[in-house]
This record gives sequence, C-alpha cells and structure tokens, in this order.
Amino acid sequence: MVLQRVFRAVVMGPPGSGKGTISSRITKSFGLTHLSSGDLLRGNIKAKTDLGLLMKSCIDNGQLVPDDVISRLILSDLRRLENKSWLLDGFPRTVSQAEALDGVYNVDTVLNLDVPFQTIKERLTSRWTHLPSGRVYNIDFNPPKVAGMDDVTGEPLAQRDDDTPETVTRRLKAYQTQTEPVLEYYRSKGILEVFSGTETNKIWPHIHVFLSKKTT
Repeated sequence: MVLQRVFRAVVMGPPGSGKGTISSRITKSFGLTHLSSGDLLRGNIKAKTDLGLLMKSCIDNGQLVPDDVISRLILSDLRRLENKSWLLDGFPRTVSQAEALDGVYNVDTVLNLDVPFQTIKERLTSRWTHLPSGRVYNIDFNPPKVAGMDDVTGEPLAQRDDDTPETVTRRLKAYQTQTEPVLEYYRSKGILEVFSGTETNKIWPHIHVFLSKKTT
C-alpha cells in the first residue's frame, strides 16, 4: 500500500508482547520506516560506547534507561527521517519521553498491544539464544533439533540475562509502573488504539484493518 501522506505511528506493549513481529508486518504492508529503540540500544551496547555501557548496566538490573538519554538517542535518529512515514517501536516509555517526542513531531496513532503478563512470562522464559549469531529458539513452539544446541553450528544455547524468570518479572513491573501513564497520556489525546489478545497472528488482522482505514 502506498501512503497518501506522511504518517507517524508508535507501537507499544510490554517486553515480549510481539512488537517486533507486528512492526515488521506494518513496515512490509504500509511502507513505514521502522525505528526500534531496542536495536539502537543494542547497537550502542555492542559498540561499547559510553552510552552503551550505561544502558547495559540498567538493562542487566531490569531497569529502564534514563529518559534524557533514550530521548536524545531516538530524536537524533528521527532527524534523518524528515518528511518520511515512520513507526516507533519501544519508545516512548514514559510521559517525559512522550512529551519530548511531541515537542518535535505530531504522532498520528499509538497502537497498544495488550497481552497478558502471564502469556509474556511463559513466552520469554522459554526463549534460548545462540549468542554468537543471535538465532533465537523457543522450547514451546520453535525448539532446536537437539535440546540445548544451535541447529546450524551445534554450539550450546544460552538464556539471555534479561530472559530469566526473575529478570522478566522485574522488567514487566518496571514497564507497568513507568508506561501505564503514557497510555493514559495518549488516550487523553484521543490517538490510542488498544489491541488485545494472546497470539500475534490473531491480533495482526485487526491492526491491518485499522491502519488501512487510518492511512487513506
């Protein structure tokens, strides 16, 4: 679908709610440029920048990155997308971040993925990764051919620090405390749309119908 105008959207939802999958489908179907705060964070962490080391410390402790740091990171990256349609994934997470974004851009719609925390806990704590390549397996629906081993290299899989049950619980509580006010902020502006469910494939058709109407 070719958009008739510049369209700017935000996708929200707890860690593990399917934001990445939904974002890739929106990008493919509607041609928005996808900007993931997680990808930007990981890029800085991998490069071991001062910012990256600070952010890794926060994430390892189940905390969110300070508002001013993440806002500066995201807004500087958005400047390269002037006059383009985009989809933000993972930002804003606090009212302060939302206000920083509003100070520069008008957001057309905010899509909130309302997935039960119990579903997310089961999803994330079942996830194992081949750390060198980033290949991800899920022991429930995408298990490796040999338990605990990567399909391609045969090397052992590991559970990322932020996928352990204790860290997942902390991340969800941190999300709920800091991000619920953001949903109220966007609800009061009349641009929040909530999509509830436990399966991404069942949530997606409703999002597609909504955006098809919204972008024409």
